[in-house]
Amino acid sequence: MLEGKVVLVTGGSSGIGRITAQAIAKAGAKVAVTGRRPEEGAECVALIEQAGGQALFVQGDVSHEADIEKAVAETVKKFGRLDAAFNNAGIGAAGGRLADMDADSFDDMFNINVKGVFLAMKHEIRQFLKQGTGGAIVNCSSVQGHVSIAGSGHYPATKHAVEGYTKMAALEYAGDRIRINAVSPAVISDGRLGSGPLPEEFQQMLLDLHPIGRFGTGQDVANSVIFLMSDMASYITGSSLVVDGGYMAR
Repeated sequence: MLEGKVVLVTGGSSGIGRITAQAIAKAGAKVAVTGRRPEEGAECVALIEQAGGQALFVQGDVSHEADIEKAVAETVKKFGRLDAAFNNAGIGAAGGRLADMDADSFDDMFNINVKGVFLAMKHEIRQFLKQGTGGAIVNCSSVQGHVSIAGSGHYPATKHAVEGYTKMAALEYAGDRIRINAVSPAVISDGRLGSGPLPEEFQQMLLDLHPIGRFGTGQDVANSVIFLMSDMASYITGSSLVVDGGYMAR
């Protein structure tokens, strides 16, 4: 579905980003991966290359504009162009009631989850405009970009902001043949949930929120991202594709 395309994946060294980067390569694209951890980034590239794909890792932090500029520049230097991007880099954190949260945690989460998406789109769009051939961006949102859960801290606010940036940018650049959408997962078993054990009772509470009877997988998200990047979604922009096993239909 992405044969011959060049795709940039931020936060691609682990979790959903890593799984999606590999899936994008299997769909025929050349993939550039960014992340803060070089060892994990190199592992992702090695897995793609072992499967017969082409990949590049560029170390960087999406909250630093120079790192984003470098990632786009290195992608174009290596592969000659940029056709699509999955802006996946993001963090979660321990929640709490609003009056108990501190300003430092606010800054940390907004710098990665919101500023990072803004900076990535800024420089991806500039490259698309320079090429004059259009492009496709998929931002990683969440069901918490549409609804919220008490005690989630700053996280739902950041994802609501991602939804807003996605819609605004889609309107601004539709005339330039640049499509901008979001994907909004519910709980993903090999995403942040998979980063450590959770109490069984809490996991069951989360599972009960998903009528389909299971948590999502990184591959579920990857399939949706690939669709939104592909020509099959050529008339879709400014949308958020919810990948949630019925979570939001309750």
